[in-house]
Amino acid sequence: MGIDRVRYVGEPVAGVAADDEWIAAEALKRIRVEYLPTKPIEDAKQALSEVGNPADKIHPETKFANNLHKMVEQHFGDLPKAFAESHHVAKGHFEYAGISHTFTEPMSTVAHFDRDGRLHLWSATQVPHYLHRALSEVLGLPMSRIRVVRPNVGGGFGGKSDPFPHEMIAALLTMRCRKPVRITFDREEVFISHHGRHPSEIDVAVGVDDKGILTGLEIDALIDGGAYGSFGVVTSYYNGVLAQGPYRINNFKYRGRRAYTNKPMSGAMRGHGAVNTRYALELLFDECAEKVGMDPAEMRIRNALPAYTTTINDFRITSNGVVECIEKVRDASGWKDKRGKLPFGHGIGLACSFYISGSALPIHRTRTPQSTVHIKIDMDGGVTVHSMAAEIGQGSDTVLAQCVAEVLGLDVSWIRVKTEDSDLAPIDLGSYSSRVTFMMGNAAIKAAENIREQLRKAACRVNGGEPTDWVLRDAKLVNTTDPSKTMSYMEALEEALADNGALIASGWYQSPKLGGAYKGAGAGLSPTYSFGAYITELHVDPETGFIHLDKVWAAHDCGRALNPLAVKSQIIGCVHMGLGQVLMEQWDFNHRAKGNIRNPSLLDYPMLTAKEMPPVDVFIVESDDKEGPFGAKEAGEGPLLPILPSVGNAIYDAIGVRMRELPITPANLLRAIEAKKKGKV
Repeated sequence: MGIDRVRYVGEPVAGVAADDEWIAAEALKRIRVEYLPTKPIEDAKQALSEVGNPADKIHPETKFANNLHKMVEQHFGDLPKAFAESHHVAKGHFEYAGISHTFTEPMSTVAHFDRDGRLHLWSATQVPHYLHRALSEVLGLPMSRIRVVRPNVGGGFGGKSDPFPHEMIAALLTMRCRKPVRITFDREEVFISHHGRHPSEIDVAVGVDDKGILTGLEIDALIDGGAYGSFGVVTSYYNGVLAQGPYRINNFKYRGRRAYTNKPMSGAMRGHGAVNTRYALELLFDECAEKVGMDPAEMRIRNALPAYTTTINDFRITSNGVVECIEKVRDASGWKDKRGKLPFGHGIGLACSFYISGSALPIHRTRTPQSTVHIKIDMDGGVTVHSMAAEIGQGSDTVLAQCVAEVLGLDVSWIRVKTEDSDLAPIDLGSYSSRVTFMMGNAAIKAAENIREQLRKAACRVNGGEPTDWVLRDAKLVNTTDPSKTMSYMEALEEALADNGALIASGWYQSPKLGGAYKGAGAGLSPTYSFGAYITELHVDPETGFIHLDKVWAAHDCGRALNPLAVKSQIIGCVHMGLGQVLMEQWDFNHRAKGNIRNPSLLDYPMLTAKEMPPVDVFIVESDDKEGPFGAKEAGEGPLLPILPSVGNAIYDAIGVRMRELPITPANLLRAIEAKKKGKV
């Protein structure tokens, strides 16, 4: 929020509370703000220019002499030597437009300061715990006097993973007027305020030897962060470090720079920090395969990271099904009969993915767990599960119920999930980095195992034997040494409640200590990683530049699919979102008007419709991760990554043009075709 300066068009500068919208509009007319115009910083390259007077920087307090926010430099191995000894080094400069999450539900919050001096805030957020902490810091209230409720509003994709100014404004206004305050954004305000994917320029170089083995990777990323930080520090790292899989890379160099500009800020978006670099890497990988005369699928298999290994930057790899993913889509698509053999204008392309299953670096500088789950069972037998993991449409409430039900041998109809209210739920850091299934699931299993032990002991008190003799299934406890001895779940519960009261248990998850000791070693660390491979078939009209998507084959290694329908839906949703970015989506900034967005509506912002969406064959690859809940890993973000470069590689197969600017609109594609004709590419 602007205090002494406004850093982008649409930044909040004042708040008004009124009985209705019309009174508020009149009140706003009475607020007078005097502005002293300054020269805007319109893009990241301009932000790199040195500023003479520090006060003229977008953020005068920053340490750099320009408008740079963060710079990351990492170097592992001997990259110059590796490139010098390579059979081929493919290089490219790639440009990406900024894009929006375009979630259906707008940002909205309701705040109420009650008569006891306690703040209640309902908000469309995917990080209720972060919001709780931020409200306490901004308002000067202890967390115990703040209650945060996250209704089941659905939709986030990273766009609701920050505490936002409108939440603070609503809280401050209700504390002033002692009446409930609601702020609900219209679509234009959503476009202005969300923290979408960074506009980026990324230079990538990939080296291979004559056998197609990767020798080295170099990445130089310049990203436009907009006016504020958001998750920008993490993004600055992720653009490089999340290129460490799914291939073995022994020599690696990365420079990442995030710049401040006079635009709405960029932040976290599905596949955070990994999507754009993945597009560049996979296209150059195909170029290398062509130069050494190798099938791109075979070269990817040859370079795949093995399971249970460590990368050069100390990422610990556990289960890994990437080779199976490649084989699934290769065989299903008829790859060997199509690649390089289709008529001109028709093409097929392959790409792979690698993504985290939750960040192993917690925000608390204590031993407070990253996820905690509470379970309570009383005499009615219903199992109430409390967690603050944010259900935003990805199905985490269902997974939570499944994990508890599986351990207790109950149908999910016995389970009641409560994940909305900070007064009732223990700490969970929220829905981001695809962490929820892995971390919340493990915490839920641990809590359920505690309850199971209490029921087993109750069975022993009645029937004798040892707790380990009893298994729970189909709402019964069965003695494995003497199957004639059984108890119903309700009978065991009645005994467990005797002289005890409600059964209560807590389970928690904390990532193991991982990574190296170098600066930035925590970025990208995860207890496990997902892998995938996609193939896209399409045809291009070289006269108009229009692309028709024929079919997508998508294979994703999610460890074990706890809810196969939800996993399949997540994969298809990722395909849809990725196709939108690669083919049409972009913020349209009006630089003449100093940076306002010219297409802040669902009418003007181009998105893929059902008409353009191709059929998708989904293959769920289950590598059964040893540390995941019942073997599960993530399936919410990683499936987005390979669809973009699979389209790029298919376009090359179709017409021989490698597209290095996204989105690939018909106009951009025609320019590239013309440039190729003139020998400029």
